[in-house]
Amino acid sequence: MSDTCEILLGRAGGVATLTINRPQALNALTLANYRHIAPALAAWAADPAVHAVVVRGAGGRAFCAGGDVRAVYEAGRGTGAAHELTSVFFAEEYRLICGIHRFPKPYIAIIDGITMGGGAGISVNGAYRVATERTLFAMPETAIGLFPDVGATRFLNRCPGRIGHYLGLAGARLQAADALYCGFATHFMAQERIEALLAALAGVAWKTGGEFAQVDAVLAELAGDPGTAPLAAVRPAIDRSFAGDTIEAVLDALAAEAYAGAADAGWAAQTRAGLLTKSPTSLKVTLRQLILGRGFDVEQALALEYRLTQHFVMAHDFYEGVRAVLIDKDQNPHWQPAALAEIDDATVEAYFAPLGDGELRLDP
Repeated sequence: MSDTCEILLGRAGGVATLTINRPQALNALTLANYRHIAPALAAWAADPAVHAVVVRGAGGRAFCAGGDVRAVYEAGRGTGAAHELTSVFFAEEYRLICGIHRFPKPYIAIIDGITMGGGAGISVNGAYRVATERTLFAMPETAIGLFPDVGATRFLNRCPGRIGHYLGLAGARLQAADALYCGFATHFMAQERIEALLAALAGVAWKTGGEFAQVDAVLAELAGDPGTAPLAAVRPAIDRSFAGDTIEAVLDALAAEAYAGAADAGWAAQTRAGLLTKSPTSLKVTLRQLILGRGFDVEQALALEYRLTQHFVMAHDFYEGVRAVLIDKDQNPHWQPAALAEIDDATVEAYFAPLGDGELRLDP
């Protein structure tokens, strides 16, 4: 096993393994981590002795809680070379995600524990995602003055009905059954069976060209049923409430749902109250992002999201959100503008303005 402390690389039979080893940071990924993962994946893609890749997190609490936005925060507050991280971090993260999506061999992410933000990026965009009873999935970016990225323009829009709008705007947290229902997970497996999965994969007599069918067979043998997805029951209310093309319409629909006294009235009231704590700018930009990105492929999604990141790191709310949630932890962000009514369409559209020579370049 090759050990760079934070990224552990190994091999078991024809299976390459990558373990994110930052449990103290819930396996959040730094730029240095991305720069170690990307060449490892490239080498495995080209190595005929590697037939599949398994990615997991160390420590038992998280697969990966996201990218290291605190470092981006600190860079954005600095100048010179450090300031360049605000562009380089997202560019290299997104190129890695594109590489994962295009990976030519089975890529199996064990999303055991917290899987958020960048953790979703390096899992949902791959071929297989195995959830466990400890999985906790979310895209909570609107709470830190950002927007759901890492390919979320695509994968949120692939959720049933308007569930993707709900998850992207509200940052709701999902367990395994809901992750499977939304397509974020491909399989469910009890956490105690993960080692059996790894052993079974290591013991496969791999057939070049037939690897995906062989992985399908192993997963089918060991996968279980996580039970009914709670989101399925509330989906009619989600579809009604998040059908609008403006945040104001969504809030009005949630209010109507809450006051109707229906079975989902409590959910509607709680969701509406939660939305009102998010960055108003993030809410408006996120809804526009999801509407604009319907039908986008991964490359289109990442290109759009990179453009958005570069406008967000030049604005106020990202820094204020990270301060309130991750730095001072007072959970009391002061958004600017503070109200939806203060944000006009031109302000929203400015976040989508082209970057000229600064656009994200993805290899064909």
